[in-house]
Amino acid sequence: MSLKTIAVLDEAELQDGQMKEVPFSDGKVLLSRLGDKVHATSAFCTHYGAPLAKGVLTADGRVVCPWHEACFNVCTGDIEDAPAPSALHSFNTHITSGKIYVTADPSKTKSDNKSRAPKLLAEGFEGSVGGTGKHGVVVVGGGSGAFQLVESLREHGFKGPITVLSKETHAPIDRTKLSKSLLSDISKLEWRTAADLKIKYGAGLRTGVEVTSISTTAKTVTFSSASSPSKETIEYDNLVLATGGTPRRLPVEGNDLKGVFTLRGVGDAKAIDDAISKESDKTTRLVVIGSSFISMELVATVVKRVKSVDVIGMESVPFETVLGKEVGGGIMKFHEGKGVKFHMKAKVGKIVSSGETEGSVGGVIVESEGQEPQTIAADVVIMGVGVAPATSYLLPENSKGFEGVLEKDGGVKVDEYLRVKGVDGVYAIGDIAVYPQHGTGESRRIEHWNVAGNHGRAVGKTIAGEPQPFVKIPVFWSAQGQQLRYCGVGAGFDDVIIKGDPGEMKFIAYYVKNNKVVAVASMQNDPVVSKASELLRLGLMPSPEELRSGADLLAVDIASVSARARVGV
Repeated sequence: MSLKTIAVLDEAELQDGQMKEVPFSDGKVLLSRLGDKVHATSAFCTHYGAPLAKGVLTADGRVVCPWHEACFNVCTGDIEDAPAPSALHSFNTHITSGKIYVTADPSKTKSDNKSRAPKLLAEGFEGSVGGTGKHGVVVVGGGSGAFQLVESLREHGFKGPITVLSKETHAPIDRTKLSKSLLSDISKLEWRTAADLKIKYGAGLRTGVEVTSISTTAKTVTFSSASSPSKETIEYDNLVLATGGTPRRLPVEGNDLKGVFTLRGVGDAKAIDDAISKESDKTTRLVVIGSSFISMELVATVVKRVKSVDVIGMESVPFETVLGKEVGGGIMKFHEGKGVKFHMKAKVGKIVSSGETEGSVGGVIVESEGQEPQTIAADVVIMGVGVAPATSYLLPENSKGFEGVLEKDGGVKVDEYLRVKGVDGVYAIGDIAVYPQHGTGESRRIEHWNVAGNHGRAVGKTIAGEPQPFVKIPVFWSAQGQQLRYCGVGAGFDDVIIKGDPGEMKFIAYYVKNNKVVAVASMQNDPVVSKASELLRLGLMPSPEELRSGADLLAVDIASVSARARVGV
């Protein structure tokens, strides 16, 4: 490591509560000033490389990415919130003769250097990697929640063995890329390889295995694999259930025909990609059932590759329940401009086979209120109608100790620390967790990939000895021609305040419930949603009346000394 010390900025150019990206050798450094202290970190988000200087700085030392709300501590570089897969580099600073100096290894200031090794790498780990000894954490599931849990455990000082049992055949992946690009190259999807998880995080990964039963009295997990006829059992001290969801299939005739797909894993993405005509052909007639975010991301991904796209939805516009009619209508207008045909307030009667190839899909019969059923020709059908919690292994006939904790839909009831109610040492995170929403206490089960990641981070901190209730404001994003950003819990909103024009894909929407703003969505207005997530967290969101009168979220001070006094940090 070769360190350099460089004067990067005049002190007078960086005011309290400000961030600036400054050159350092042939790289960049992010400077952040909180009161009389100047901090320096690497300048780019470790998720997708966004410039953090365009994000949001808070008085309690958080910098929030402008794109997907990954969050870091500007004093240490540590991860605060997912989807950041690794921490920032943190550099020494000092001020001499009115100049801010930074001391850093120049190689760590480049935009392509996004990884900082876990803190415990140099200290080593206790116990055998993936062992079954005492103080072990066993994770059932290998998705976003599992990866962030492992990272959080090590970041917060946990040194015991960690074992991840995954049904999938690969390490945890960036699942959002499946619907946004139909990417199926594992090397471009994995957050870390199995070797990295073992060497850098001291975590053993068992892939291609399925948990069949759990005993909470014996504290054991039993699982099987396709490669072995015999079942295996592993002991745990703490157990984290992170099994995610199973895609639903409509219970209609023809749902099992060849050419009818759901999308959850890498194999699904590859199968859909293979079934759709190549760009030069454009022969495929695609029907998408459901106007969900995954459905519409797929539509945006493949619309240029197919002959036709028909979308069947139950609402009057896509995303109506979450985003409202005006925003949903604006996004629908965009897709219609690309040639997509919508059949809204409709349902599927049945899926019919092709007259040319027996057993293959040929069309979808759509039933709309007040109209005769119509048949839409289809070569490929994608069902985007939600997921069911993957928790059948917890049913009484399979596992002992989970009586009374399962909801009717299969969700697992947990407390504010994501601990399974009444079950010692067991946690549930992600799509399966029914948890009390911070601020309202309402029980919610949220199928957001990023919520799962932040669940994992909170549980990792708790198991490591720093109990962390889950208080993160939910956030998500979606590729809909432009990047849609959203934060909050807007379910059941009773009013929407819109600034801009959803029809032009440039707007800010504030969702109001009981005269309080509970969620914010935007397009082409970064970093408004990143700022909104922090305002909601700090309880400083302007009122609906203030917003109607022209209040600007980006003008609300949450980073200066005066802001520190206001929020009590």
